[in-house]
Amino acid sequence: MSSHLNRLLARATAAVAAGIVLSGCSHGDATKRDSGAARTASASSSDVSASANGTLAAAPVTGTPRDSISDRADHGRIAGDSTAKLWVIMASDFQCPYCKAWHDAAFPSLMNDYVKTGKIRLAFLNMPLSIHPNAMPASEAAMCASVQNKFWPMHEALFATQQSWETMRDPSTKFDSIAGSLGVNVPAYRTCVSKHLTVPLIQADHDRARAAGVNSTPTFFVGNQTLTGSDANLRGAIDAALKTTKPAR
Repeated sequence: MSSHLNRLLARATAAVAAGIVLSGCSHGDATKRDSGAARTASASSSDVSASANGTLAAAPVTGTPRDSISDRADHGRIAGDSTAKLWVIMASDFQCPYCKAWHDAAFPSLMNDYVKTGKIRLAFLNMPLSIHPNAMPASEAAMCASVQNKFWPMHEALFATQQSWETMRDPSTKFDSIAGSLGVNVPAYRTCVSKHLTVPLIQADHDRARAAGVNSTPTFFVGNQTLTGSDANLRGAIDAALKTTKPAR
């Protein structure tokens, strides 16, 4: 992950106080933490064990890999005008049904109203959960597509087809087909996937998210706020943050 994005995510979570953190996909009673006050409700399932609420800056996590593959994959999962002052970071799992529910209901308007209008920059943070056996292969598919600047089309296609691959024993053929339909160079993509070239970056995402206290998906970072759950009032948080964000000169 870029150093700027790391610093931003660190600032977003550094003030989070200790509290109850559950694990899994999250739908209702979204957790919202801001200015150091933790207000926690329930998540829908728990598998990944709860951990202490460390911060991204302080917790010992795997270093972000720096090589051409990782740099291209990292860059490809960021959308929006480079001059936008407000970042929104979403930690998500491609197999999580609540991530899909949020995506289907809210992602298009988020892109149209905030990203394409230059109000925010949006970044995707990989958080594949162990309760979802195909979440990690899906993250690899997305990040290997990201190497070819096709992350967002792959992101869309993976959520659109989730029900067709989530129970597959081996979804690689399905992912290959999706990648090819999006104009990805399939031989290069297959090499990336078969050699697991983006796994270090995905693991670094996961480690940083866990260190920041993220144990359920989807989770969103907006300025100094953390919101969890598919019913999170993300638009409200963004609108409030935009009011206090200084415009670019």
